Amino acid sequence: MAMKPRGAFVRSGKVKDIYKIDDNHLLFYFTDRVSAFDVVLPSTIPRKGEVLNKLSAYWFETLGVPHHMVALEGSNGMLVKTMKMIPVECVVRGYLYGSLFERFSKGEVSLPVERVLAAKLPQPYFDPTTKSEVKDEPITEAEIVREGRMTAAETAEVKNSTFAIYETMNRRAAAAGFILADLKLEFGRRDGRVILGDSIGPDEFRMWPADKYAPGKSQDSYDKQPVRDWLISVGYRDKLEKARKAGEPVPPPPLLPQDLIDLVSGRYIHIYETFTGKKL
Repeated sequence: MAMKPRGAFVRSGKVKDIYKIDDNHLLFYFTDRVSAFDVVLPSTIPRKGEVLNKLSAYWFETLGVPHHMVALEGSNGMLVKTMKMIPVECVVRGYLYGSLFERFSKGEVSLPVERVLAAKLPQPYFDPTTKSEVKDEPITEAEIVREGRMTAAETAEVKNSTFAIYETMNRRAAAAGFILADLKLEFGRRDGRVILGDSIGPDEFRMWPADKYAPGKSQDSYDKQPVRDWLISVGYRDKLEKARKAGEPVPPPPLLPQDLIDLVSGRYIHIYETFTGKKL
């Protein structure tokens, strides 16, 4: 059941609102907002916030790694410990897809693999980005250390943790008939150590049905990839990139068609129910 958030409002992110409970605790309120290409869209996806909240809780409770969650509050709220977030999005990719495929095609990334869309990589690839409200950009491990985002030891620790979490989640995905193509994680510092934070759901990964996987083409996705694909098909991403390169304001994004909203909502719910074994 959705409850009105408590505490003092701090700020709104792309998909969640944050409230201060006290000096040691925040409340994350996961909304039904959806973003793509770092732009919040005018349409919402029913029950998306509930899925992100409860699926994140499932992963925090079962991955066996230190995290910031304390408890769920209602369907959309999560009480978490305060921590200083590390300004790096830790992305691991198991397949040549999305922005990695585009950068590889342009020669910006060197990988021991042929240029085939959705090809499985020989081993998972650590592909961190900056964390920005405007547009996340790729960043190297050396740049992370040089810019003071993390120490060399922290970078190595977070990289290893990201790989380990990806492998655990990918094994569970395989058992459920899915492929975890990639995953984005965020970490923060609390009490002198680095711990897992933010959320872990279909906004943070690409999940493909294994029985439909075929390299060389776009994959069927149980996440928000269908939203990205539709925005590309109607020309919005091209318009957005041109505006950003020219330093112009972000063009207003279009409303999503109702059949796409229904599709994505249903797929978020399916992923939650598949992994947790619970009905939403």
